[in-house]
Amino acid sequence: MSEFEPFPLSHDGASLVGQMIRPDGGGRRPAVLVMASAYGLGEHAKASARALAKRGWIAVATDMYGGGANYADPNAAGDDFAAIMAKPELLRARVVAWFEAVAAHPDVNPARVAAIGYCFGGRCVLELARSGADARAVVSFHGVLTRDRPAEKGAVRAIVQAWCGAQDPYAPIEDIAALRKEFEAAGATYEVFVFGHAAHSFTDPDAARAGRPGIEYDALADRVSWAGTLALLDTVLAD
Repeated sequence: MSEFEPFPLSHDGASLVGQMIRPDGGGRRPAVLVMASAYGLGEHAKASARALAKRGWIAVATDMYGGGANYADPNAAGDDFAAIMAKPELLRARVVAWFEAVAAHPDVNPARVAAIGYCFGGRCVLELARSGADARAVVSFHGVLTRDRPAEKGAVRAIVQAWCGAQDPYAPIEDIAALRKEFEAAGATYEVFVFGHAAHSFTDPDAARAGRPGIEYDALADRVSWAGTLALLDTVLAD
């Protein structure tokens, strides 16, 4: 497996810098976008990218803010996060731009591209599905489930998988129910899983650094959601 290498992308005046990691061996490979939380492109997203590369897929941890931003202090990410959330059309366009850039890479099989995302990144991958992009699957972990433009009927091409926590104050049960209703109405193939005991950021071992109620790591939810995600990706990314 290679080391991470910069993956630059210019979009709407922003110089974005993702990180790509490749599996051993040559030839065109399936690829997975890894879309980070509101804190930016940090170790959590990169750890997932490493794990995906070990399974034989190219993984690209994306940058939604610019410059490969990663905020060690969660509170410092607020301005960047608020700015892009205030522009939903830009957010969706940027996610699609990342998907198209990864799919166009010469080492990537463009017919075998998926995306996973955490928290804010969960919102991002759901927007990718709503856009109608030709992704094989998108997976949201404790994602932000609100949206500005619901999926249109017949538009969703990706299989949608969402892993949610019933104790997540940033994606309450009402939002989970609305997500199900939205993708059902769109005629999408979707799966929504709810861990009754899990809070926000349940996949992040460093979740407590936020110092906020309702944000907590949960080892069981982390392991089960990752196993289910791999089962989906193994299926849809197979040649």
